Amino acid sequence: MKVLVSGGTGLVGRYIVEELLSAGYQVIIGGRRAPLPQAFSRPVDFAPLTLDPDEDDIGAFDDAYFFVHAAFSHLDGKYRGGEGNDPKTFRRLNLDGTVKLFEEAKRAGTRRCIFISTRAAYGEQAPGTELFETMPATPETLYGQVKLDAERALAHLSGPGFAGASLRLTGVYGDNSPGKWDRLIDDCLSGRPVLPRAGTEVHGRDLGRAVRLMLETESARISGEIFNVSDIAIDTRDVLAQIQHHADCPFPLPEAADKAGLCVMNTDKIRALGWKPGGMPLFEQTMRQLAEKQTVPRPSSTQV
Repeated sequence: MKVLVSGGTGLVGRYIVEELLSAGYQVIIGGRRAPLPQAFSRPVDFAPLTLDPDEDDIGAFDDAYFFVHAAFSHLDGKYRGGEGNDPKTFRRLNLDGTVKLFEEAKRAGTRRCIFISTRAAYGEQAPGTELFETMPATPETLYGQVKLDAERALAHLSGPGFAGASLRLTGVYGDNSPGKWDRLIDDCLSGRPVLPRAGTEVHGRDLGRAVRLMLETESARISGEIFNVSDIAIDTRDVLAQIQHHADCPFPLPEAADKAGLCVMNTDKIRALGWKPGGMPLFEQTMRQLAEKQTVPRPSSTQV
């Protein structure tokens, strides 16, 4: 079956594409430009696609049995605050343009639509609050509000013949995440102070498997639903421990951060469908692989 993936060359989309290819799906990358040759492990097709709500993109869905919407327009390196000084255009592209794609997918006869959303839809909660899909969502950022509004639009469009589901993601890490922790690692290897900070993460491969699960589960169990996708709670000390060991870094690690105050997303709902993330073993394996690529900067031999 063919799957159209918007934003397939992005940080998150790349994991989704690779998982689908490994499972035998034919993937169509939807975007402004075709991916570079051999950008993926296996051949992919390309269909022009835009978030501009005034553009007609229904032709991109001609061969697509499924649609995974991972594209998002934002300032480089930012999601929250990604609107910069232009919130109107940010909303127009990421909400109006997204809803346009949902509607075109449904009109074209696409059977399922999976929307990549965010934990930012929950907004700020009291420290230590466990986040369930059924709790009220009160985003305080435009990013979170746009994602929440798009979730609601997809749920409204969902019905017989068009099953829509939204995945609320936490932070995504993995083998194909260049730059995610580069500055943190560079500070550690250079002996610069690193502040303790905790957060939640999921490996990109586990995200890809969550998307695949949405495509292969009975439609009645996922249509119109929201699913949390998160795995582990880690801090800067966890990230840097393997780096320090394998790179033979002489500088001390930051203090452990307090993880008790994290608002962790409950994932029982998607686990009930059979999702099994890699947990800390996968994180430690990934960090070992990353650490083995690092070298400690040598002190300058210049004498004063």
